[in-house]
Amino acid sequence: MADADKERSEARAILEKFALKLGKVKTFESLGVASDDSGVREEHDGEKCKVDFRTIMLKNAPKSDEECLIVEKGAWV
Repeated sequence: MADADKERSEARAILEKFALKLGKVKTFESLGVASDDSGVREEHDGEKCKVDFRTIMLKNAPKSDEECLIVEKGAWV
């Protein structure tokens, strides 16, 4: 019985340590970023980038049109 109690105590200590670390993780809410469950962020005006960067990104993408990358969530890895 002493071994089981010791293991429970060690497991509880590990979980409490993990919970403390997890509490420090920044969430969308704590960062002031709007979020929903769809995984899509609200679109805003972005910063201007170099034309070469955009051309290279569109060229490297498996699927794209003239303006945007066409990707499936998690598929372009």
